[in-house]
Amino acid sequence: QVQLVESGGGSVQSGGSLRLACRASGYTSRIYSMAWFRQAPGKEREGVAAIVTDGTTTYTDSVKGRFTISRDNTKNTLYLQMNNLKPEDTAMYYCAKASFNFGSDSLLRRTSYDDWGQGTQVTVSS
Repeated sequence: QVQLVESGGGSVQSGGSLRLACRASGYTSRIYSMAWFRQAPGKEREGVAAIVTDGTTTYTDSVKGRFTISRDNTKNTLYLQMNNLKPEDTAMYYCAKASFNFGSDSLLRRTSYDDWGQGTQVTVSS
């Protein structure tokens, strides 16, 4: 099992930036991909960005050009750089890890991920 701990959330004004971090510990050798998901009140959890061990990345359309996912394997840490934040980005952000490859179309599917962090809150005010 892998333990995931997020950090970096906070409150910013529209147009601002935040960088989220997710530190992984445990059996980190069994990771195929990692991703960021978010969940706003009353809404389903949605995939935001994912990165595969070969460096391939994918993003949901609403964050393309504004968010960047990256990972530092030497520190077992996943990052999400969020720029030009909008009020609609307000949500709890979760880090997740997948042990297996379910195909490129599955990288932002919640069911592809088997370990989750506790989340970090991001609030964007207008």
